[in-house]
Amino acid sequence: MSGLADQNYEVIVIGGGFYGCCIALFLRHSFQRIAIIEKEADLLTRASYLNQARVHHGYHYPRNIITALRSSINFPRFVFDFRHCIDGSFTMVYAIARNNSKVSAFQFRRFCESINAPIKQAPQSICNLFNRSLIEAVFTVREYALNAVKLRQWIKQHLEAAGIHVLFRKKVQRVTADQNDHVAVVLDTGECLVGQHVFNCTYSQINTLLRNSGIPLLPLKHELAEMALIEVPDELKRLGITVMDGPFFATFPFPPRSLHSLSHVRYTPHTEWYDEEYYRDAHHYLETAQIQSRSVFMLKDAQRYLPLLREARHVESLFEIKTLWAQNEIDDGRPIVFRKDHGVKNFSTIMGGKIDNIYDIIQALREFQAYCKDTKSSQSSWWFA
Repeated sequence: MSGLADQNYEVIVIGGGFYGCCIALFLRHSFQRIAIIEKEADLLTRASYLNQARVHHGYHYPRNIITALRSSINFPRFVFDFRHCIDGSFTMVYAIARNNSKVSAFQFRRFCESINAPIKQAPQSICNLFNRSLIEAVFTVREYALNAVKLRQWIKQHLEAAGIHVLFRKKVQRVTADQNDHVAVVLDTGECLVGQHVFNCTYSQINTLLRNSGIPLLPLKHELAEMALIEVPDELKRLGITVMDGPFFATFPFPPRSLHSLSHVRYTPHTEWYDEEYYRDAHHYLETAQIQSRSVFMLKDAQRYLPLLREARHVESLFEIKTLWAQNEIDDGRPIVFRKDHGVKNFSTIMGGKIDNIYDIIQALREFQAYCKDTKSSQSSWWFA
């Protein structure tokens, strides 16, 4: 499954994260010979694993109604399709801060009702966990966590069953136009593969590949982000907690490690930059940067709102690059990006900022299939159906 068995494919997907794998599986309805190129030793090891693991229902986006509504619509389908990888063994709690929040408790409840996301006043036992002088209201909602290790195993089984060829430890250096409107994919080893259609699904490496290929960059913002893993006291083990909506924190079950993640709006981003203003290779920067954990600051501030976190123990911190569409920095939106024929004919760039955006990408790919093949192919079902 990992050797360079052939050099010519109908579809080549660059990037073996969640989006790249799902795109390859979906396109298998219309194309026979598909390859995924992944520079790491396994699939779903970067941003697909090193994230908060939240399956969004829309609650997180009161400042962007479109993103919130799409999350609410996609949520039940995502939970059903990926049910073997979902952890719903805890209660999700959203607390509204009294000061410096961009949304009041009244506004938050109305917002949730507007996107049809279930919300209830939290029971007194949960409310009592908070410093009520700093928290206006506490709600229980319907959100889950995703186990990325189970997801990886499951996707690998589907890829193998579909006969999709996966090339591990192969880094794409650049793409270029080839004869017959095909795309040449040049590896850093000098090897070259050719695809009739090639998809750039490399997330924080999107602009690195574009730059190396002489293609205009996308307006992306990057953050070197820290996610702390903590051991919480027993009273918090069955809770996921988010304080809204401003410079606050979230602590959430991280199923692969049986720990909780801890992130903080103020302290999680260590460095940020915009590629159009100051380009840098995001992965190279992460690998060479001197990083000092800010977990102590995260915990100290979070303890003001949730005193029981004084008993939490920091185990380790995970660092990764978070990539955003630059124009959504203010409104917190998470749109998909699909640039077909991006600089090179039959070369497409795809980015999704949120895991349940996969259905919006699949819808765009239905139109792509119809364009490439026939109208019947555009009705292909998601592979679980």
